Amino acid sequence: MNQDTVAEAATRVALLARKGVACERLQAALKDAGADVVLVSDPSQTDAAGVRNAGAQAILIALEPAVEDALDRYDALLADPTITVIFDEADLAAQREGWDAARWSRHLAAKLNRHEQVLPPGAELEAALAAMAPPPPRYERPEHDGDISAVVVEADLHALELPRDLDVTPRVHPSSMFDPVAAEMDSFELADIPAFGELVLEGDASPTADDAPAGERFRRDLDDLQLRIADMQLEDAPPPRPAVQAGAVLVLAGIGGPDAVRQLLAELPAGFPRAVLIQQRLEGGRHDKLVRQMQRATPMPVALAEAGMALQPAHVYVLPAEFGLEAGSDGQVFRAAEGTSTGDALLAQLPAGDSAVLLLSGSDVGAVDAAMNHSQKGALVAGQSADGCFDATAPEAAVARGAQAGTPAQLAKMLASRWPS
Repeated sequence: MNQDTVAEAATRVALLARKGVACERLQAALKDAGADVVLVSDPSQTDAAGVRNAGAQAILIALEPAVEDALDRYDALLADPTITVIFDEADLAAQREGWDAARWSRHLAAKLNRHEQVLPPGAELEAALAAMAPPPPRYERPEHDGDISAVVVEADLHALELPRDLDVTPRVHPSSMFDPVAAEMDSFELADIPAFGELVLEGDASPTADDAPAGERFRRDLDDLQLRIADMQLEDAPPPRPAVQAGAVLVLAGIGGPDAVRQLLAELPAGFPRAVLIQQRLEGGRHDKLVRQMQRATPMPVALAEAGMALQPAHVYVLPAEFGLEAGSDGQVFRAAEGTSTGDALLAQLPAGDSAVLLLSGSDVGAVDAAMNHSQKGALVAGQSADGCFDATAPEAAVARGAQAGTPAQLAKMLASRWPS
């Protein structure tokens, strides 16, 4: 393939970044990824028309506080489904060197060319060799057509490996023991038992003088009992069971997390039937600007959590670190607490069987215990796969303990499969 063919096949990219180390390193990453950089500009110095005129097929934006307000002018362009939009944190881009920079270039190439090949050169051969390895032997259940001799022979062979000090005394459940009293009761006929309140008198059907007081006393007791039953109050009935509380998806992220969260939300359907809670650790607590960024990625409403705000399905909420949940008259509501809200406190308010916990890049490793405890109660717990994850410490710790793993797009598919819209 000649150079002209490569140039024609390269994705045309516009880089929107302020001048500085981050901009230079992102240009180098795009070059290593094989992209054709058609525009490099400060977001505040150009507009959507300038990007379109450059013929860009993809846009790479270096996010930092100084350019947040300028991004509003690009809303229509960023919502264009024909253009690939990639966000990166300017602070992270300026710090990438060596292996981290090479890994970012591979993932950048995968995003621009819409494939999932992010392994370094040579890894394909290792994966192919692993696939060619013979599978471990496994026990096959023998087939038989009425002749169980083969099963018996194999059972005898396995029996030789069993320990000899096992207590094999048969255990008899008390309910299976013979009970002569119960047996005698079973022999009674229902017809032999008089109806309740019926007096069975031998001889004359009318009570004698000696029997009258006892019969009258019985009837008085019966009448009194009927009056007491009729006078019972409704409050003696057990209270109605409360309605089942709907769960939510808790997304935990930190450094490198905003891009992963955007990818996750972009793949969730508009009618996703559960609330999505995002606890993204940010320097300086710029959660209001994070709301605007996330709203560009999803058609679901995105809001900043406020005290007393009720949790609604098919909504995305950005939670500052000090926010938690509590039960309200209309379901779960947000509450502001002193200090930082831990994973335990948040998860304690969500029904495990109807909730999920996702640990993305940079999430707090201290939340892994709470997430896995929630998993044992029925919650879906998953971590972002290491490929493409800037800080995979917490996700890898969760996966090592049994959590599922996947890219943000794959995690979104897991959620959509569990809760179809």
